[in-house]
Amino acid sequence: MALVFRTVAQLAGVSLSLLGWVLSCLTNYLPHWKNLNLDLNEMENWTMGLWQTCVIQEEVGMQCKDFDSFLALPAELRVSRILMFLSHGLGFLGLLVSGFGLDCLRIGGSPRDLKRRLLILGGILSWASGITALVPVSWVAHKTVQEFWDENVPDFVPRWEFGEALFLGWFAGLSLLLGGCLLNGAACSSHAPLASGRYAVAQTQDHHQQLETRNTNLKN
Repeated sequence: MALVFRTVAQLAGVSLSLLGWVLSCLTNYLPHWKNLNLDLNEMENWTMGLWQTCVIQEEVGMQCKDFDSFLALPAELRVSRILMFLSHGLGFLGLLVSGFGLDCLRIGGSPRDLKRRLLILGGILSWASGITALVPVSWVAHKTVQEFWDENVPDFVPRWEFGEALFLGWFAGLSLLLGGCLLNGAACSSHAPLASGRYAVAQTQDHHQQLETRNTNLKN
């Protein structure tokens, strides 16, 4: 039963980590971190991401323009770019390391203790990737709320609101965190060595051989 739980937890942890990593990559490049709807022209909507701003018009469609300068961006967007790239790197390393720690993947005679350490390291990297994905998304959301309720801005000025990419980023970060928890849970459950059928038979045969050798020495 413990072996089945460990295997399911490992596969689920890797699957959630992979899903969160893919979604965080999409969140980074989608230009939908903020949305702006113009009351004067309902047929024109603006969106903003980490890399570009876009205007959506019914007749023309979507037209996007990249930001001209990195240094001219607000602090939350500059830091968010760095953290999102860091999240991608940590998530990829976590998937790579935890993949080598799966019980279903056999490379040579990898000891069980080494696989357990790889799973723990993969889970920690997945946690770090999830945190570094949640921080920029939450920071941009916080700044958006502050600007939306800023009393110094006149009421007739349009306000930026949450874009779809923020919700996608939150889901990605939570998936990475949950995947890391499952990987570490699977690693902790394998702390007590559970012998497979082949390993148990080998242990039994070795024990019998030791008994026979001992009996032979006593007779001589």
